[in-house]
Amino acid sequence: MGTSSRPTTVKEGKKLEAPRRAGSHAAVQRSPVDKPPFTLGDIRKAIPPHCFHRSVIKSFSYLLHDLAIAAGLLYFALVVIPALPGVLRLVAWPFYWAAQGCFLFGVWIIAHECGHHAFSGHALLDDTLGLVLHSWLLAPYFSWKYTHQRHHSNTSSQERDEVFVPRFKSDLPWYSPYVYKYNNPVARLLLLVVQLTVGWPMYLVFNTWGRQYPRFASHFDPSGPIYKGRERVFIAISDIGMLAVSLALYRLAEGYGFWWVVRVYGVPLLVVNAWLVVVTYLHHTHRAIPHYDSSEWDWLRGALATVDRDYSFLNRVFHNITDTHVAHHLFPTIPHYHAVEATKAIRPVLGEYYQFDPTPIVKAIWREAKECIYIQSEDHKGVFWYSNKF
Repeated sequence: MGTSSRPTTVKEGKKLEAPRRAGSHAAVQRSPVDKPPFTLGDIRKAIPPHCFHRSVIKSFSYLLHDLAIAAGLLYFALVVIPALPGVLRLVAWPFYWAAQGCFLFGVWIIAHECGHHAFSGHALLDDTLGLVLHSWLLAPYFSWKYTHQRHHSNTSSQERDEVFVPRFKSDLPWYSPYVYKYNNPVARLLLLVVQLTVGWPMYLVFNTWGRQYPRFASHFDPSGPIYKGRERVFIAISDIGMLAVSLALYRLAEGYGFWWVVRVYGVPLLVVNAWLVVVTYLHHTHRAIPHYDSSEWDWLRGALATVDRDYSFLNRVFHNITDTHVAHHLFPTIPHYHAVEATKAIRPVLGEYYQFDPTPIVKAIWREAKECIYIQSEDHKGVFWYSNKF
């Protein structure tokens, strides 16, 4: 059984428990599935009004901070590492890959905020900046923006959600029993490696772990079933951005060599993509949170079927998308620099509907890969929970 911590409503006059941090343990308590005794308006009233204010200057300060660190790390890779003795170079390169990947994921998060118009609130500025930043990280900005917005509009809806839509037991791949029924840790580890390295590009190209469509669906196909109407033009713009960056990388490989591009850009990008899969997966997957069919789902219950987690010092590097994910789903236009304050404000209102899992991240990845295999209904029709029983 996995571990979870979530504050519970206590008797009147007593304070709500603070969430446990990573490393603490508690038994799994499933999130309530009944209609919440509060409304979205009640939650909003609890948040200080300034938390909804988006400052262009402040938003740019965080972006420039991340880009300055990324530039410093690039200088370290291009100038410092080649001057180091051989043994130190073997240590320096992994340090560069990990650090650069983490800070570039912070840039990815800011680009993602542009898609929610949480960066400035000016649509043209947000979309232009988001397109540039995401393209340089080989992410199709508008393609992701539209599917991600639909994910926010349909979170935890089994029919309409767009990202990490859980499967029923009958829909599992052919290899699933060999991996999970016989509790094969080696095969599970191999699947995790595949997910963390090529899971993101496979999702973009083939819509794996996304919503199922009646025909081939790809985030690069403007005429595909994922998009409609005026969205198709912007999908083509995203494709042009990706092609432009790919051409620039090709020119760099011509001038400096393929492995130079891999060392300097490719491996940090793998780290970015791995974090993207981890964050997307872990904040929507837990044995304590429900999924709903159309008879039970409503927007608020869906948004509350998300989990906050503690990534230690990486919470700040990742602009708190990790430990304020519930608030982000409720109010995605709140900028990240107000999200911690907003989360503290809404927790007393949410009470037992707020989910926080203190499990250390590496352990949580392994546990969710072992326990959250498919969903099934139990005594409550229309509400599904994760299981791994074969």
